[in-house]
Amino acid sequence: MTAQPLAPVIPSSAVPAARRRAGPAAGRPLPLARPVRPVPEDGVYGIARIDSSGRICERAIVTALGWAGSDRLTFTADAGVVTARRDPGGMVTLPASAYITIPAALRHRCGLEAGDPVLLAALPGQDALAAYSLAVVDQAVPA
Repeated sequence: MTAQPLAPVIPSSAVPAARRRAGPAAGRPLPLARPVRPVPEDGVYGIARIDSSGRICERAIVTALGWAGSDRLTFTADAGVVTARRDPGGMVTLPASAYITIPAALRHRCGLEAGDPVLLAALPGQDALAAYSLAVVDQAVPA
């Protein structure tokens, strides 16, 4: 018994219909990454270290906010971020030397210790300063 030979399988040289309709790749724009929120135009940023008393000294940030000695501040904290806002009824008074002292309870809540660097974001339009632990910054930056 002899077997019949199989015909060779050769792909067609014709362009598939799906590729003909799509057109050239140059006609389709590539998707671009967008920030989650627009960056504030008046934002000023810096990095500073917390000293053993919880103080942060970054004059450029305090100057950008227009804060001066004897201004009263209110602090809040949430998930590694401490926020300070100028508030006439605030419980913390900004000293004349223009350093900001984060209260111990808030430092402990956010896991901030002496020597830790923090990213400072001053938002003059909101009269606010945010201090982000670098652990929060690291989580926000995609790998």
